[in-house]
Amino acid sequence: MLSDPKQAVPSASKGSSLGTIEREAIEMFINFFRLLGLPKSVGEIYGLLFVSPRPLTMEELMRRLDISLGAASQGLKALRSAGAVKAVYSPGERRDHFVANLELSRFASAFIKEQILPKLEQASVRAERMEAALSDLPEAERTETRGRINELRRWLDRGRTMLPVALKLLG
Repeated sequence: MLSDPKQAVPSASKGSSLGTIEREAIEMFINFFRLLGLPKSVGEIYGLLFVSPRPLTMEELMRRLDISLGAASQGLKALRSAGAVKAVYSPGERRDHFVANLELSRFASAFIKEQILPKLEQASVRAERMEAALSDLPEAERTETRGRINELRRWLDRGRTMLPVALKLLG
């Protein structure tokens, strides 16, 4: 469930080392990334990096967000592979430092191409299988079920029509 933006943001141990702007950004990106089916830690990491005036190390992210090494590592890996976060050089430092890529359009485009389009194709294949199995149903159920499958196909067609438009808008 998405949090009410008028309510206070998390106040657990994480909140004690984070300012209001950081907490609000983190909560906003947690909610956004959850819509995409990504773990909370991905939204936390991106949110903190988004408002950070300087690059942060994985250790700083872990400490400030009170997340485990595994959560930080997996979150950064997911964000880096999507192009939402990048490692930057920090003079005199051996550890990687990370910054948010502020061009979320690249992330959104990659998500559409790598996640949504393949799922639309999988859904189309399933709709074909459902249609092929209509003959297994009793005659009384066939007409209603055929109508529902046709409605599903219309939804999928709309999705296939709208996604290229969304990709063009994102650049």
